[in-house]
Amino acid sequence: MKDIRVFLLSYSNSRALQQAITSLQLIIQRVEGITVIDIPDFLYEVLDTVTFRPEVEYVKLNNNDLGKTLNNYIKEQSCEYVLFLYDQDYLNKNITEEQLGLNSEKNVMTYQYTIKDKIIQRPFLVRTCFLKQNMFFQNNEVPFKEAIIPSWLSLVDPSYVVPESKSFISQLSKDATTNNYEKIKFIEKYRTNLPNSIIKPSIAVMISNYNMADYVGTAINSCFLQSSRPEQILVVDDGSTDESYKVLENWIYDPRFKLLSKKNGGKARALNELIPYIETEFIVELDADDWLDPDAIFVIKNYLINLAEDVAVLYGNLRAWKQMNFGKLKYKGVRKGSQVLNKKELISYTFPLGPRIYRTSSLKENKGFPVIEFEDGRMYEDVSLLNALLEKNRLLYKDFTIYNVREHESSITKKNPSTWSDFLKLLN
Repeated sequence: MKDIRVFLLSYSNSRALQQAITSLQLIIQRVEGITVIDIPDFLYEVLDTVTFRPEVEYVKLNNNDLGKTLNNYIKEQSCEYVLFLYDQDYLNKNITEEQLGLNSEKNVMTYQYTIKDKIIQRPFLVRTCFLKQNMFFQNNEVPFKEAIIPSWLSLVDPSYVVPESKSFISQLSKDATTNNYEKIKFIEKYRTNLPNSIIKPSIAVMISNYNMADYVGTAINSCFLQSSRPEQILVVDDGSTDESYKVLENWIYDPRFKLLSKKNGGKARALNELIPYIETEFIVELDADDWLDPDAIFVIKNYLINLAEDVAVLYGNLRAWKQMNFGKLKYKGVRKGSQVLNKKELISYTFPLGPRIYRTSSLKENKGFPVIEFEDGRMYEDVSLLNALLEKNRLLYKDFTIYNVREHESSITKKNPSTWSDFLKLLN
């Protein structure tokens, strides 16, 4: 009975791809076909030499989007199961054809993938009908391609999932580079088992978007993929001229999501439009081209529980990524924060102070973000606000890292040549 379609995903070298295809001989009686997705051009010749039956086919990525390509292709499948193998994976001799099945209550079989001290679960065998009903996120909804399938798995009810009974998947080698390890660390948080969810204090996320159609979906989705979700997600589009608003409308179905639109006037004015809608005790500012770790809200709430009343802003460290060509990200490192006690220390901070979690009452008392003369209030709105809050309140640093900064050429700061010294002349 040929009831399994095999997907080989993102193989990067010929030896690993050949090993994977050869290992499928162990379950040949069940394999209806093999589809190879997302491989470099130089591996085409490997597929040309394969004599495996049924035939191996190659599917090109749709706009370099793995999630979209998988969704479109799975819609056309009629076999009962889809089996996933990933770069360097192959089946070992522990497997038998009889093991490849799911009882009526289960939809997904997973296996453990380990890099150093990090362990993630990967979908291995999945019911095709379940995949058709529960589609993968697209590239512009997760920070990097490697997160597409793990983020999907994080939304699957655990009662539908069964781990493999034996270790019948091996890897030819493992990518233990810093870049890949940091991605695995991030992915691991999708399935973190947290203690009882913290209800208090309440927290929201606010985002101002201007022409970030390529990235804002990742920012917003990172709020919805939280292990402990924020009570509100408030977004304002500041007169974008790209496809941003079309992207933002994807979430208007959710009662926690509030979307506003205004004529372009800069980030300070845009964020001020959101302030009347804040119903929570605290609010996190998230840039439209950045994103949160899956456990960010849980971590933040733990620090807020016993926060002193005179603290207006809690902040920590920033994790930096460099946006490369073809949608790839390169890990740059963690920018460790430090305690800021006064204006002098604030203006000498070597990078933007963040992530910034504001006490809502302090933010409203200050009447939001100051709109100063410098660049018509379109630059350094964060410093202007923090400087104003320091007059009556404290800023508090804690050593935590849950915020991801994307460095790219389209950022507002990159495009604006204004000097820091000119700004400081106008800062009160």
